[in-house]
Amino acid sequence: MAVKIRLRRMGAKKAPFYRVVVADSRSPRNGRVIEEIGYYNPMTEPADIKIDLEKADKWIKNGAQPTDTVKALLKKAAE
Repeated sequence: MAVKIRLRRMGAKKAPFYRVVVADSRSPRNGRVIEEIGYYNPMTEPADIKIDLEKADKWIKNGAQPTDTVKALLKKAAE
C-alpha cells in the first residue's frame, strides 16, 4: 500500500480550509484517511498552519510520501 501525506479540502465554496492527512494514494482526495495530522487555513493573513511534526516524521520514516504542497507546509511549520 502506497501511503501519501496530502491535503483534504474542507470549507465552503470560495473559502477553502485544508486538513493535512495520511491516506492511501489510491483513495479519492476527500475519501477515507488513515490519520489526520494537522490543518492549513490559507484564508487568514498570515496563513494558519498547524501540523503535528512528530506524527509527520513518524509517517515519513515508515515510508509515507508527502506531496509537494505538504513538503512546503512542513518546512513552514518547522520554523
